[in-house]
Amino acid sequence: MATHDHAGAAHPGGYDTAATAHLLREAALEVSRSATDIRGAAARAGAVLADPGFTRSSVRHPRSGLAAQWTLVRALTRPSGLGFAVGAADGVLKRVGQAGEVCGGESLANRVAVTSLRLRAAAVLIEHPELGRDPGMRRLMDAVAGDRDVEALRALRALLKDKGAERAMSTLAPLFAELSAIRALLDENPLNDDVGWQIATGEALHADPWFGISARHLAAFDAGEGAAVPVELDEDDRRSLAEQGSFMGFLRNIDLLRTDGRVLIQDVRGPDGVVRHVLHAPGMAPGKPRNDSPQDFVGAWSNLFDPESPYTRGILLAVEEYGLPAGADLALIGHSEGGIALMNLAQNSAFCRRFRVTHVVAVGSPIDNKRPADPRTWVASVTNQHDLVPTLDGRGAGSGAVFTPHPDWYEVDYIDASHEFPLCHSLGRYMANLEEDLPDACRDIDEALSPYRGPVVRSQVYQLKDRANPPQGYPLMAVPVTPAVTAAGPVETPVRYYDSTAVVAFFAVDPDRAAGLLSDTAWMSPSRVGRRVLVALSAYEHRCVSLGPYNELSLAVLVNDLWRPRSHDVLRELLRRADTRRTGRQVTALAVTTPEAEAASRELWGQPATRALVDVRLTGSRLHATLGEVAPPGGAVADPLVRLAGNLGPYMPAPHMDSVLYGRTAEATLRSLVHCAGRQRFHAAPRLRLRCAPGADAGQEPFVRQLRSLGLDGARPLCVLSAPQYQARRGSGAALPR
Repeated sequence: MATHDHAGAAHPGGYDTAATAHLLREAALEVSRSATDIRGAAARAGAVLADPGFTRSSVRHPRSGLAAQWTLVRALTRPSGLGFAVGAADGVLKRVGQAGEVCGGESLANRVAVTSLRLRAAAVLIEHPELGRDPGMRRLMDAVAGDRDVEALRALRALLKDKGAERAMSTLAPLFAELSAIRALLDENPLNDDVGWQIATGEALHADPWFGISARHLAAFDAGEGAAVPVELDEDDRRSLAEQGSFMGFLRNIDLLRTDGRVLIQDVRGPDGVVRHVLHAPGMAPGKPRNDSPQDFVGAWSNLFDPESPYTRGILLAVEEYGLPAGADLALIGHSEGGIALMNLAQNSAFCRRFRVTHVVAVGSPIDNKRPADPRTWVASVTNQHDLVPTLDGRGAGSGAVFTPHPDWYEVDYIDASHEFPLCHSLGRYMANLEEDLPDACRDIDEALSPYRGPVVRSQVYQLKDRANPPQGYPLMAVPVTPAVTAAGPVETPVRYYDSTAVVAFFAVDPDRAAGLLSDTAWMSPSRVGRRVLVALSAYEHRCVSLGPYNELSLAVLVNDLWRPRSHDVLRELLRRADTRRTGRQVTALAVTTPEAEAASRELWGQPATRALVDVRLTGSRLHATLGEVAPPGGAVADPLVRLAGNLGPYMPAPHMDSVLYGRTAEATLRSLVHCAGRQRFHAAPRLRLRCAPGADAGQEPFVRQLRSLGLDGARPLCVLSAPQYQARRGSGAALPR
C-alpha cells in the first residue's frame, strides 16, 4: 500500500507529530485487539452458561454446578469482571443483556473498544490541531466521550449554528467515524452496538457498510431499474473532451460531464497500438433527490449498500449499448458516487470474466468495504480527510492508518487547506490538490495508467436514468397512427388526449323532448331509464392533445341499439366492452375552441361542431364551465350563454367506462370509440345548476336552443362523473349503413 499523508511534520511543542500519531494508532490497534479477545471470552462464557448440558449437569450436582453457574453469572455481570457482558451470548441471554444495557449496564469489551477509539481520536487531533483549538468541537468530543447525550446534542446544535451546516460537516469529517462509534458503544441503545464495534475493530472495512442498512431497507427508497440512453454533447463540450488519454485528462472529462446523470466511454489507442477503453463516472448531484437520475443522494446510498444499484445497472446498460468486445481492457475512473458504482462493477465476477478490468481510480469515494473480483486489478483511492463522503464506508481519518484492509491498493489520504464541505468534495478541488499539492501521487497514478496514454479514437456519452420511462400515455397511446386530411390541415388518427379534465353531467328529460333532437335520425330511439331519457352534458379541458390544446362542451342523448332497440338497453350494454357495445350517445350539439378541433369533429366523427368560447375549470370539487360567443375583432366579450357551475359534492371511486359516440354526415352515420384511462369519480348528489343566459338568441345558438327545448334551463343533474386527470384516444368514425 502506498499512502500519501500531508499532515505536517513537527509540532510547535517540539515533537514529531507524524511519529506521535503513529504511536497512538499502534496503541489503538493493540487495544482494539484486546477488546476483541475480551468480547470473545465473554461470548464463550455466555455460551457455556446457556448450554442445556451445563444446566442439566448443575441439576445433577447442585453443590458444584450451582457454584459454577454463579461464578459465570458474576463474571458476566460484575463491573470488576467482564462488565455487563451477557449480551455477548445468543438467545435468551442476549435479550437479557440488551435489557441490562438499556438500564445502564456496560461491557468491558465495549469500554476497551472506546479506549481504542479515543486513542485514534487523539492521533487525529495531533494531525488536525485546528480541531482541538475549536471550542465547539472540544465541547462535542467531551460530551460524546462522557456519554452525556443531552450535552452532545446541544454541542452539535451549537456547532451547526456557529459554523453553518457545511462548515460543521467538514469540521466533523476527520473524527466522524470515531465519534459515531463512541456514541454507539456508550449509549443505552443495544441495537447499534454492532455499528460501533465494527468501526472500533475494523470489521466495517471487511463487511457490509457499518450503518446497518441493507438492500432490503433501501428498497423502500430506491426501486429504480436503471437505464442508459446515448446522447450527444454540444459543440463546446465536445471540443473540450480530452483528445489524449491521461489521468488528469480523464478527471477533466468527468468534470465536464457535471452531475446531471451522464457517463462517458472512450476508446484510447495505447502506446502499443492496442485500443483500450475508459469508463468515466461523475459523482452525486447536490440538492434534493431526483426521479430522473440515479446521481442523487438516494442513488449514492443505494450504490454504497447495493452492488446492483440503479447507477451500476445503468452503467452496465451503457456498456452493452456501446458494444465493448469481450475480453477488452477497461479502466474505470470515478468521482464520489461514480467511484462507488464503478467499484460495484469491479467486484462483479461476471463482469470481470467478460472484460478485463485493469484499473480502478476512485476520487472522494467510500470504497474501502469493497474488493475487486480480479486480484490483478490495480486500485487507487484519493481522499481528502475533511471530505465527509469517503468516511461513509466506516473508515475515518483516525482508522485509516490503524487498519489496512487493502495493503495492495494505492491510497492517497491528505489534508487540504480548504476545510469547507461540500467544496472539499468537489472534483475541481480534488483536481487542484492533485496538480498543486500532490504532484508525486498524480504522477504515480498517471504512470500506472500508461497503457491508456494515447489518442482518443471514439467517445460516447450516455444519459443514465433511475428507470426506463415508457412513452407518454403508455400503454393507452401505444397504437399505430395514420394521417387524415381535414379542412384545417392533416390530423393523426386516433386522436390522443394525453392530459385532460373531463366532467359528464347526466340529466333526466322527457322522452318526447329528447326524440325531438333526433328528428333528422328518426330511426334512432332514445334509451329510457324508467319513464325518462338520459342526456349527457360533457365539459372537457384538453391540455395536451395531438390536435393541439382546446376545450369543448357537448350535448348528447343516450340511444338504444340502432337495429334491435329494447328498453333499458344502456344499462344492459354497460356490461359489454365498448367495441362490442350496440348502444351509445348521439351528439346533438358541440362547441369547441379551435378550428382544428372543429374540422376533426365534423369530418372525422360527423358531429355538429361550432367554434365558441368554452371555459372549463375543475378546482377540487368545484366546477365552472361556460359557453360564450366568439367576439368579433375589437368587440367586447359578451356574458356566457350557458353556465354549469357549483360544487360536485362527495364522491366515490368508479371504473372508467369507454364510450361509443354517434355522429351524422350527409351520407352516413359515423360510430367512433373513445378508449379512456385515468381515475374517475362518481358524484351521486351534485350541487350543480345549469343556466342559460336570459335573452340569449336561441335561434342562432344550437346549444341554447336544445337545452331550452329539453327543459334544462335551471335544472340540476342527477349525477356527475368527473376525472381531473383524464386520458383517452379516439379513432375515426366508422360509417354505418343507416
